Amino acid sequence: MLERFLNLYRLPGTASFAGSLVSYCLKFHLPQRCLHVSSPLSKVEDRRAILGSVPKVDEGTEGEISVAMDSLIKSRDDMFPSEDTPDMLFNGIPFKHVPICNIRVSPNNTILSISDPKNGHVKLIRSCGIEGFKNTRKGTNVAAQATAISFASNALSKGYNTVRVRVRGLGPGRLSAIKGLEMGGLKIISLTDNTPVSWWPPRPRKARKL
Repeated sequence: MLERFLNLYRLPGTASFAGSLVSYCLKFHLPQRCLHVSSPLSKVEDRRAILGSVPKVDEGTEGEISVAMDSLIKSRDDMFPSEDTPDMLFNGIPFKHVPICNIRVSPNNTILSISDPKNGHVKLIRSCGIEGFKNTRKGTNVAAQATAISFASNALSKGYNTVRVRVRGLGPGRLSAIKGLEMGGLKIISLTDNTPVSWWPPRPRKARKL
């Protein structure tokens, strides 16, 4: 390989020098691959350029993973209601009379409804299945956000402008549904997580005998 390289790039009058250099290298048993090129490094740089041009992984709704709800609250005292909260006015309506927007989240679907705070009667209801999402698409955050936007526009047409949100359950559509309600034009004055916690779960089945 070395001899071929020197014969390829030799200048006029350097044939004897090339032959002596090859014999000198063979005399000391130098490795044949003693010439290195930059093609391996170029491959690494090309791969970095390709990876840099690839779009980032879609995390669904913006802020669903990277933003914590507690970090948006400046004061810890504002997180919880006080004894004066039920009588506070929001757009001329006491807090205790503001309609409640219930968001029922599960891994397979997201259901939104507006209920009367006095008697709990449901006034409006919408789900991802009613919106047109079928099968596994019902449980995605995209379906929850689209359903929430449609639900918010329907609620505005019925005269519901200010609501307090109550979330129940765990699933991909928790923050997406809240984001959709804001994008739809509803004013959210409070956010409550009503997910039940089982402190004494049922006894598990006995282990198999192997």
